[in-house]
Amino acid sequence: MYGFGVLAVLGLTYIMGKNIEEKTGKANTEENRQFRILSALGITFVVAGHLGYGVFDMGGLFPYYSFHVFIFLFVSGYFYKDEAEKNIGRYIWKKCTVLLFPYFLWNLFYGILAQILHKAGVSLGESLSLKTLFLSPFLGGHQFLYNFSAWFVPALFLVEVINVLMRKVLGILHLKREWLIFICSLILGMATIQLAIGGHVWGNYKFPGRILLMFPGFQMGRIYKEKIESHDTLPNGIYFLLVIGVQVLISIFNAGLAFGVVWVTSFANGFVIPYLTVATGIAFWLRIARIMSENPVVSAKLAVVGRNTFSIMMHHIAVFMLIKGIFYLCSCLTPFCAGFNRESFFHDINYIYLAGGTEAGKWIYLLAGMGVPVLIKGGLNRVKAFVRKTVGVF
Repeated sequence: MYGFGVLAVLGLTYIMGKNIEEKTGKANTEENRQFRILSALGITFVVAGHLGYGVFDMGGLFPYYSFHVFIFLFVSGYFYKDEAEKNIGRYIWKKCTVLLFPYFLWNLFYGILAQILHKAGVSLGESLSLKTLFLSPFLGGHQFLYNFSAWFVPALFLVEVINVLMRKVLGILHLKREWLIFICSLILGMATIQLAIGGHVWGNYKFPGRILLMFPGFQMGRIYKEKIESHDTLPNGIYFLLVIGVQVLISIFNAGLAFGVVWVTSFANGFVIPYLTVATGIAFWLRIARIMSENPVVSAKLAVVGRNTFSIMMHHIAVFMLIKGIFYLCSCLTPFCAGFNRESFFHDINYIYLAGGTEAGKWIYLLAGMGVPVLIKGGLNRVKAFVRKTVGVF
C-alpha cells in the first residue's frame, strides 16, 4: 500500500511536471531540493490527514497530527536569515506580500462563495463580514470552511514577525544565542501545553496559545541549520534504527500521539511527548527527503509539489467539495452513487463520500486535492505573466 501511494503521487507529479514547471517557475539553481521534498511530503500528509487516510503514516507509527504542521515551521525556520534584522520593515512587508495579502484575497473569494452557497441551502461557513475577513483568520481560520486548512498562513506570519522582532531585541541586548532562544521557546511551548491540559487555554486564549505552541517548531529549524545539520552524518541504517526505535518506544508507553495545533487541544501524554514526536517525525521524513533528493527525476517532480504548498493548503478542501459536488449530481441524475448522503454534503465539511464504499476511493480526493491547486497556481502565474507582458504590472 505504501509503495502504491508513493508511485501514485510520483505519477501525478510526473504527468503534470513538464508543463507545470514552466507555469509555476523553474527551480532556482540554489534550490534546496531536500527541503522542497520535505515540504512536499508535509503537504501530502496534510491533505491525507483531512481525509482520515493513514496511507503514509507507516502503520500508525508516525501519525500525521503528531508532527505534520511543524514540518512547515521547521522549514521556515531553516531558511530564516539574520539579514532580516537589518531591515525589519522590508522583511515584514515581504511576508505580507507572500503570505498575508494572498491569504486575504482568497479568504474574500471563499467568503463570497460561502454566501452564494448559503442561498443554495449549503450551511457551511459563516457570513461575510469584516470580522470573518480580517479578524477570524487570526483567531482560528475556520470562518468559511472551504479554506480552513489555510489557518496556518496567518499563524505562520505572526510567528515569523515575532521571531524577527525578538531576535532584533536580543541582538541589542547581546543575548542572541540559538540554544538560548530554542530552550526558552521550548519552555514556553511546554508551559502552554500544560496549561491546555489543565483547561486554561480556551476561547480567545487559544490565539496566543497557538503561537506559543508553534514557536518552538520554527526555532527547531534554526537550531538544526546552525548547530546540527553539519553533524547529521549517520549512515541511513543506523539513523533509521535510532529514530524508529525511539518512536516505537514512545508509541508503546503513551496514549494516542496526535494533537490539535490549531485549537491547542488533545494532549494525552503530558507536555514533553508532543515535542518529542515532532522531533522524531521530522527527523524520519527529513532523512527520507534527503534520500529522495539524490534521485534527479524524483526530486524534480516532487519539488513541483513543494513549490506549491500555499496553493494546496489553501484550496484542497474546496477541491474535496467540488468532487463531492460531482458525486452529488451523479446521485441526483443517475442510478450511481446511491449511498451519497445529501444531508451531510450540505452541512458537514468533513463528509467524504467513498466511491464504491472502499477506502481506495480516497485516492480520488488525495490526488485531485494536490493536483488541482497546483494547476490553479500555474494558471494564475500564466495570467500574471501575460498581464506583465502586455500591461507592465506585477
